[in-house]
Amino acid sequence: MEMNGDSRAKRNKDDIHLPGDAEQGFVALETRLLPSAVATHDSAEWQKTIEEVVRNVVSIRFCQTCSFDTESAITSEATGFIVDAERGYILTNRHVVCAGPFWGYCVFDNHEECDVYPVYRDPIHDFGILRFDPKAIKYMPVGALQLRPDLARVGAEIRVVGNDAGEKLSILSGVISRVDRNAPDYGDGYNDFNTNYIQAAASASGGSSGSPVVNIDGYAVALQAGGTATDYFLPLDRPLRALECIRNGRPVTRGTIQTQWLTKPFDECRRVGLSPEWEAAVRKGFPKEIGMLVAEVVLPEGPAHGHIEEGDILIKVNGALITKFVDLDEILDNSVGKGVKMLVERGGKAMDIELDVGDLHAITPDRFLTVCGASFHDLSYQSARLYAIPVRGVYVCEPAGSFRFDGMDKGWIIESLDNKKTPNLNEFIEVVKNIPDRSRVVATYRHLRDLHTMHTSILYIDRHWTAKMRMAIRNDVAGLWDFSDIAEPKPPVPLAPSSAQFIRLDNVGYPAASDLVRSFVRISCVMPIKLDGFPRARKTGFGLVVDAEKGLVVVSRAVVPYDLCDISITVAESIVVEGKVLFLHPLQNYAVVQYDPTLVKAPVLSARLSSEHITQGASAMFLGFNQNLRVVVAKTSVTDITTVAVPANSSAPRYRAINVDAITVDTSLSGQCGSGVLADADGTVQALWLTYLGERTHSNKDVEYHLGLATPSLLPVIRQLQNGIIPKLRMLNVELHLVHMSQVRIMGVSEEWIRRVEQDNPERHQLFMVRKVECGHSQTLEEGDVILSINGKVMTRITELDVMYDHEHLDMVVVRNCEEMTLRVPTVPTDDLETDRAVIFCGAVLHRPHHAVRQQISTIHSEIYVSARTRGSPAYQYQLVPTNFIVGVNGVKTSDLDSFLHEVSKIPDNTYLRLRIITFDNIPFVITIKKNEHYFPTMEFIKDPSEPCGWRRQTYEGKFTHAGIKTHMDELGGE
Repeated sequence: MEMNGDSRAKRNKDDIHLPGDAEQGFVALETRLLPSAVATHDSAEWQKTIEEVVRNVVSIRFCQTCSFDTESAITSEATGFIVDAERGYILTNRHVVCAGPFWGYCVFDNHEECDVYPVYRDPIHDFGILRFDPKAIKYMPVGALQLRPDLARVGAEIRVVGNDAGEKLSILSGVISRVDRNAPDYGDGYNDFNTNYIQAAASASGGSSGSPVVNIDGYAVALQAGGTATDYFLPLDRPLRALECIRNGRPVTRGTIQTQWLTKPFDECRRVGLSPEWEAAVRKGFPKEIGMLVAEVVLPEGPAHGHIEEGDILIKVNGALITKFVDLDEILDNSVGKGVKMLVERGGKAMDIELDVGDLHAITPDRFLTVCGASFHDLSYQSARLYAIPVRGVYVCEPAGSFRFDGMDKGWIIESLDNKKTPNLNEFIEVVKNIPDRSRVVATYRHLRDLHTMHTSILYIDRHWTAKMRMAIRNDVAGLWDFSDIAEPKPPVPLAPSSAQFIRLDNVGYPAASDLVRSFVRISCVMPIKLDGFPRARKTGFGLVVDAEKGLVVVSRAVVPYDLCDISITVAESIVVEGKVLFLHPLQNYAVVQYDPTLVKAPVLSARLSSEHITQGASAMFLGFNQNLRVVVAKTSVTDITTVAVPANSSAPRYRAINVDAITVDTSLSGQCGSGVLADADGTVQALWLTYLGERTHSNKDVEYHLGLATPSLLPVIRQLQNGIIPKLRMLNVELHLVHMSQVRIMGVSEEWIRRVEQDNPERHQLFMVRKVECGHSQTLEEGDVILSINGKVMTRITELDVMYDHEHLDMVVVRNCEEMTLRVPTVPTDDLETDRAVIFCGAVLHRPHHAVRQQISTIHSEIYVSARTRGSPAYQYQLVPTNFIVGVNGVKTSDLDSFLHEVSKIPDNTYLRLRIITFDNIPFVITIKKNEHYFPTMEFIKDPSEPCGWRRQTYEGKFTHAGIKTHMDELGGE
């Protein structure tokens, strides 16, 4: 899910991820018609032809709603052309029709719009057919281009007519130079093969996927290829056959022997064993041919395995000489389920072979399973061919949720789960059905790029946030994917108490270190939905046990950012128990979580927290956990204690610590460890060592800072929690930063106050200035105010601001515009500071502007803030970008989530609505967005302490709600 990056622009085209066929070389016109402006030197006949052709070319705007097979969820634009006006068929590329769930629409030359639905996508070749309703086009006659593959000849002059986003006519001119080159190789992902491609000597590079390649008579002679091969065109022989089958209501049969062939010239064929006799026979039969088909890849366990070998030269099929892919395809496609006789030559020896022809559609997935936040299907022929492996295995097409593996995003094959083999999707389903919710099971898996290595992991099975196990099956009649529930989750198995011992650190030279290790537990936090701008769906770190009897643990908010999550706590690297969030500090970067101590039979120690502030220059023992989760210990000293200044993330505001002192030390280990403590010789903890989440760099890397937090500030909160009280803190809604005497003197602070500062804090002559005032509350303080005292005490240390946490008002002396003022400043409660409700609408996550937004923005435009969005969703398609505010629906003002849901519930599915938007930078505009409740139902998550997860989910269908259906939950949580 997209959350970060520069998403504030009113129209951010970078958000649309085009495939490799970006229109970079077409001559682009701002006008739709007048193609003569493109072809200035074209004859009148060409100009007339192009005028006729463009009326049959459409712009296709589409999404693949989730990852499937070799393709990720995508939002893009392409071109197609009408090939049957009566039935409403459009020919375009395979990757436009999508292997997975598709939704989209087309825009005609006169800018009429019409929904399109997939009818067919070829398992191998780069073409597919969409369907639209011709009756929906009211203002122009619907025509069609006739497919004439026989007219694609060397030397023929052609034009490629693309329709770029329905706004610009794009034309590429050229001359066909070859009709027998092999299919272009795009590397990983989808690749066409077992076909010849047409190559053009073009006057420019560029193009639009799915564009027709026409001759001067207006016939379509080829199809623009996808990817970056802008001067390669797909012949229309197989698209024409598929079209005729569909027109006549016949299935488009596709045969295979699971072998990839390449066209190789006669000189190469001779080197691999073509005999002079057969070369002479072929040249006599096909005088214009310059090569033959040679086996490149033969898949193990396929029909040809053990019969055909790599390097075999194909001579005959069923008694006929074969040199062209189109002839081979024709025979195989008409022989599904039957046998064929082949003659191949291997090393100069002719060999007769009989093979059974398999069904290519049967090894091309048309269904997928969604469970535990991830999606799976049987391995496809496309992927198997790429790595020359058998077409079998359970492929993780959406590695998310419980199945988010470390390392590469895609390409995983599940070998076993819960110690049971999973050779195919049906077996996998039976295994997953019987695994209780919240179980931890062993999974073994491999990656397609490294099949030599078996990976083993312990997976946490989530059947509560993503409760449904759903099967999606492609329905080419409806053009949709049909969803059905398979099995309800089995309830969790109650945990039994377990025992364990902590490691000993006898040789580190610090006796107290072994005891401190017994105060640490490992915390894993999994977030099913990304809220509050947090960039990750999973974080791991270490927490400090501050009360072993009650199971209270303090951990960084960079690990536990909010409470819509699952928390696993590992004690002594042996016992795993569940945890829950008790408290989130609004400013000081820590959370307190709790586990059930009755389940832990281990000598866990409550850490002793110092009530005295550690000082600059003090010696301490640093104990931390490095990137390998190993304990490291070193003697160190405090180099600095200063107010934390973590930069704000400008592109997507998220939690950051403010108004708190940060400690730095002189050991290099501090930069390697995200969790730990500073302690004195007897093991008393003087500071926590925490990870602070910072800004995102231009290279899209999230910066993390490792700093210390002195323990005295934790003690009031910990004591209340020990007494069973959830702290109700108050705070000033301002961000402060320190200023030196040279600055405050210029700003109007008197000499008397400067003397008082010097006397109060001999080590640091500093005051604090209001850098930013949060919006949304009454503002007594103003930006630029220099704070002199709070409740009669000179404020020279940020810790002296902690009095705000339990006072409703503070008496403050400030300097504003060179004038000294006495103010009674109200504090604000923090009870409603954390997000407690989220709405998922059209793939966008909406909630109240969280605290980080209020810290960074000057005006809250509404209580409907776009926090994240899913790739392949309407939100992505129609540019509802993160950091936007929604202020109105169809002209009706919507100031909060209730009013928003009230208005959108009136709008039927598959219908446009208008959203009035204001960007983070105060730019108002209007977008239109089409609801798609089939793939992206409106859902709501509401905090509810009575629920086992602490949150309740409901899904809207029209104006009604129900308990919820399975959707691509981790897509709502991670990108």
